[in-house]
Amino acid sequence: MKAAFFHKGGVADVLQYGDIASPGDCNEDQVLVRIKAIGINPIDCKIRTAPERFPVTFPVIPGCDGAGIVEKVGAKVDKFKPGDEVYFSQPGFNNRQGTYADYVLVDASLLALKPQSLSFEQAAAVPLVFITAWEALHDRARITRDQVVLIHAGAGGVGHAAIQLAKHAGAQVITTVSSEKKAQFVKDLGADCIINYCTQDIVAEVLRWTGGKGVDIAFDTVGPVVLQSCFRCAKPYGDVVTILQATAEIDWSEARKRNLRFSHELMLSPVLLELKEAKHHQADILRQCAALFDSKQLRVVIAQSFPLAEAAAAQRYLEQQHPSGKLVMVA
Repeated sequence: MKAAFFHKGGVADVLQYGDIASPGDCNEDQVLVRIKAIGINPIDCKIRTAPERFPVTFPVIPGCDGAGIVEKVGAKVDKFKPGDEVYFSQPGFNNRQGTYADYVLVDASLLALKPQSLSFEQAAAVPLVFITAWEALHDRARITRDQVVLIHAGAGGVGHAAIQLAKHAGAQVITTVSSEKKAQFVKDLGADCIINYCTQDIVAEVLRWTGGKGVDIAFDTVGPVVLQSCFRCAKPYGDVVTILQATAEIDWSEARKRNLRFSHELMLSPVLLELKEAKHHQADILRQCAALFDSKQLRVVIAQSFPLAEAAAAQRYLEQQHPSGKLVMVA
């Protein structure tokens, strides 16, 4: 089969495109999917840059997100059949293969039927970012109606999903962007307050907009500096959730003083740690999202599409341009 792969870590140019061995037969709990489209995520670039940090096998076929058609099913798989159109997120960890390929074996517990209203390209852009945003807001922060939520980098993949899910939950949304173009993008998604972090003081604007109270939930999708500011943006007894690892330099005194509940969100954990129920939960999130897409209550925005043969160019574009919405590839 054709695939994009690398034999050693490094810059995007280490990615090659060519023939590689097909994944083989399904085990009893797997499904063989013929990939039609692939979602591109920052984690793909991180694995390529430092593969030694992840449980991958060389040559590494990267990619977590995929949408395609079921070709074969394992003996114990009863929810899917050949011909089904599906979508999923499965990192290539623990002797699995990633999605930058014509075919991939997928744990059936991670699969969901593709939203009927979405193309394969649109569906492939959904899983990782919407699962991440859903788990962060619903599972970690326990979002409720009428709360105020701060979502950093609202024009990004996770950010643009989180804005929509927060609005669907009945919350008010404050979000940060870096340009007027991205401000219009998040406004169209439903953001109530938009802060340009290049020209405005985030903490001051959040406190001004909330009447000095702070937000119920602060969601960091950027990293340590932004996480540090979240502690001053959150109201006492509020929630702070991050998708990045907190560093040793973080000062936790403000979080402690405000009695904040702090959570990490890593949607890779079910496969990384082989957590059966957590895999089923993520598939259930995708099923719920599919219903919301099909009822026009959610949408996914594709910034640009690439052929799989141009995987290196696609990853460079993601790293250098930081586009609004998502990048995808067509197999």
